[in-house]
Amino acid sequence: MTTTSTTTAARAVTDVLQPRNVLVVGMSGIGLAAAGDWTGLPWGLLGALCAGLVPAGYIEWQRKRGTWGDRHVVDRTKRGPIFLVILASVGLGALVMVLGHAPSGILVAMLALWAMTVVLLAVNTVWKISVDSAVASAVPALLAVVHSPWWLLAYLLTIAVCWSRVTLTYHTVAQTVAGASCGAVTAAAFLLA
Repeated sequence: MTTTSTTTAARAVTDVLQPRNVLVVGMSGIGLAAAGDWTGLPWGLLGALCAGLVPAGYIEWQRKRGTWGDRHVVDRTKRGPIFLVILASVGLGALVMVLGHAPSGILVAMLALWAMTVVLLAVNTVWKISVDSAVASAVPALLAVVHSPWWLLAYLLTIAVCWSRVTLTYHTVAQTVAGASCGAVTAAAFLLA
């Protein structure tokens, strides 16, 4: 049984480390590292907008319309439209990056996030998988490759996200491990290619 203080801590972790926030920080860092100077920051912010802020805005819009109770969308059968919005938004962002000659590191990160979303969508059609855990895993993997291996220490935060999702009963341990694995594998596959 979960205590009130444990639930409060889990809710704080899941709110602070939600995909939107992780992507704003992570994509900004990836953009800076990919360019090697401040000129990468706008590209990183574009990535954060497309991968994190647009999907979060869509979820909030649907929540206000009464489609979903909150941003967690715990019913996997209602998640399809979210994945399609993410795919369209990330795809459009990647196209702008190609046309604008963005640094290759940020473009590769966008393609990795797009591929991860395809996998998450495919799995979600038959089994619930943790998107929060996937993003919390993909971002440190991407940062470790384009910036420094020291970013792998951020996997402590990934573990915290997985713990919070299980503690709040939004996911099982298997669903969070699958999500985190999906994030790491898709990021690594694109960055090692």
